[in-house]
Parts: sequence; structure tokens; C-alpha cells
Amino acid sequence: MDIVEVAVCQLNVGEDKAANIKKARAMIGQAAEQGARLVVLPEMFNCPYRAEVFPGFAETYPGGDTFNMLSSAAEEEGIYLVGGSVPEREGERVYNASYIFGPDGSLLGRHRKIHLFDVELPGGIRVKESSTLGPGEEITVMSTAFGPLGVVICYDIRFPELIRLMALQGAKIIIVPAAFNMTTGPAHWDLVFRTRAVDNQLFVVAASPARDVLAGYVAYGHSMVVDPWGGLVARAGSGEEVLTAALDFTMIDKIRSELPLLAHRRTDLYELRSLCNCPV
Repeated sequence: MDIVEVAVCQLNVGEDKAANIKKARAMIGQAAEQGARLVVLPEMFNCPYRAEVFPGFAETYPGGDTFNMLSSAAEEEGIYLVGGSVPEREGERVYNASYIFGPDGSLLGRHRKIHLFDVELPGGIRVKESSTLGPGEEITVMSTAFGPLGVVICYDIRFPELIRLMALQGAKIIIVPAAFNMTTGPAHWDLVFRTRAVDNQLFVVAASPARDVLAGYVAYGHSMVVDPWGGLVARAGSGEEVLTAALDFTMIDKIRSELPLLAHRRTDLYELRSLCNCPV
């Protein structure tokens, strides 16, 4: 499958979990109607992005309204669905987790955010995810009909070693549910995602919540799709939107043959390896 239609559901996330899930389902249906075979939701799409509320919104898989909706939506629409991220509970721990479902509704994979966002930024923005969340321990690349797909969450994208390891595992596309804010977004949103695409010569899809200026944490918006040359294939505004784009995977082989960055690595002088149970 050389060309795949992808859609990002950039939705406005509020305080009402049931309303968030209902809105996400409606936008997934809209994306499928527009021809998308791969649909992506934003980070923490079923709850406000505030560390203190994550445990109260957390669900355990299997079960839970959010997970049930994601599985049934993927099957009903016949799509690959990257379920943004949600608070996920396992035992006493809560994680920022993305669940990925196939066109038959089966679970393809799960990514738990590896790098927790503990920062104090200009403008008084202070976030401490580790106050309620635990870190993930796995690099997430899975097989699809259009090739290997990698998933990371927001802050993970700032660590180039992780994305390179995913490229070495064969990833052709990196999906990034992310909620950059109004300090980091204008400064780094385009820069970081386009750099990762260029460095690894693959597609990057960044999925943000819509911007709500009245929220306690204001997301930047501007979900986008970047090609392996660093070009912007599609870009959303700041409000609610279903962003669609066509990914031509033949572009990857063409660019890697013309500018063979991965082949030119000096592995006789340096190496990058995974220390988890993730083959490279």
C-alpha cells in the first residue's frame, strides 16, 4: 500500500469525559467519511491536561468507556486508529498511554509515554507529570498494512535517540499525539517535528488538541503532517478540525536513495542501541 490517507482529529477537550469521548467518536466518523484509513487523536483527548486530574480519569484495559469506543470505532469504520493518549491505570500506577487498534477492532499496540513532562517554563507554566504518572519502558513500533508504524507521545519527540531507534526498527511513519503549549508551541512545534522527519527520512504526524484559551493548560493546536523531506503536507489551524493528508510511502525510498543518511552512518565509530526488549 503505497498511498494512505491519514486524518488527525483536532478536538476541543473539556471537563466532561463522556462528552469528550462522544466528540472524538463523531470526528473519527467524519475522518473515515473523508477517506482516511489511518486516524489519529490528540494527547489526553478524554480529559483536561492537568496532572492532578489524570488518576480520576484513568481507565484499565480491557474495559472502560474510552477503550471500548476506540476498539468499536476502528472496527465499525474499518480503519487503523491511534487513540491519541489517555490516562491508563495498571495496579497502583497511572500512565499516559496511547492504544492503537486495527481495522478489525483488535489491539495492535500500546505506547506509554517514556519521558515525563516535568518543567517550569517562561510565563509561569509549570507541569509535573511525574506527580501522578509513571514512565513507560518500551519503544513502540508495530506492523500495519502500509508498513511499520511508530508511536510516541508529546515530550518523547524531543529525544532524537528514541526516534532514530524507531527508524532503525523500520518505522515509515511516526505518530505523535502531543499537547504543546503557548510557550513551547510557537517556539518549537514546527522545528522539532520537521527536524525528526528530515533526520530519519520518514513521515511524522503530530496530533494536538484544539486551543481553548479558557483552559488551565492552553494547547497550541496546529496539528500537522510532515514528509520525509521536511515539507509540510498539511497543517491545521488552532480550532477544532479534521485534518486530512495523503502519505505517499514511495517518497521514503526515493529520498533515502538520493540522500542516504541512514546508510552513511559510521557504525565503526559510534552506535545506538536499545536497552529494553525492543529489537533494533
